[in-house]
Amino acid sequence: MLTGTTLIAIQSLMYMVQRGDEDHFSPADIAPALGASPTYLSKVNTQLVKAGILQAHRGMKGGVSLARNPKQINLLEIVEAVQGKILGDYCTEYSNVARVCGYHHAMHEIQEALVGTLRKWTLDDLLQRPGPNAALDELVNCKMACARNMAEN
Repeated sequence: MLTGTTLIAIQSLMYMVQRGDEDHFSPADIAPALGASPTYLSKVNTQLVKAGILQAHRGMKGGVSLARNPKQINLLEIVEAVQGKILGDYCTEYSNVARVCGYHHAMHEIQEALVGTLRKWTLDDLLQRPGPNAALDELVNCKMACARNMAEN
């Protein structure tokens, strides 16, 4: 579904959103919390800068910062910035899904649902619930826990 690169991108952005008091962030500061190398995170950040999600800052204390408000950045933008467009696994491109095979129709519906859900959820929505209920912390392997825990320290 989502690649490891996409997960790192979302975790990195969540870290930045949660630490909103800082001007900009260096990959070297964030990477250890995510279990990624600074070089790898820097490449991910480059893709996010090209997509207009992050803004690059040069110089001794350079790094990146959010280019827009978290309410204006949806998950679809992030996914497409690092993975490319979400394409359906169709038999062939054909616009009238009622006339194609069941598999084609099903894949079209899956693509529409996935794109719609990713478009609906923003970084701000994730920020409202950055982790599971405290009672579930030990039971759930939360993908955002590393970003949340590092941002709290």
